[in-house]
Amino acid sequence: MRHTAKFISTTASVAALLGSMTVAIPAISHADQAAIKEGKEIATNRTKGNCLSCHKMDNGALPGNIGPELIGMKERFPDKAVLRAQIYDSRINNPATIMPPMGAHGILSNSEVDKVVEYVYSL
Repeated sequence: MRHTAKFISTTASVAALLGSMTVAIPAISHADQAAIKEGKEIATNRTKGNCLSCHKMDNGALPGNIGPELIGMKERFPDKAVLRAQIYDSRINNPATIMPPMGAHGILSNSEVDKVVEYVYSL
């Protein structure tokens, strides 16, 4: 009986604590949503970004497995500028990479790189 009362007390305390916590979820602006949508179109386009040829991401059809799966990108790249630099020219951090330098070689324009960054960062 004593353990049951302690369990109920502990459970009630945890429930009260969790109930008092609020989680702030940042709102995504309409412009950010549009950039994410456009970035996805670029990233999955076989004649543009073609990220799917090497990466599994966001339910993409026929993904490759050469590169890492694109999930948890905010945790992997807390600084979005570092992610942008990686997409723009991954040779900076890894000269032996097989990832094409999307921006440095003009595969994508600066604007397209920015949109792909917004999309990939949302994964």
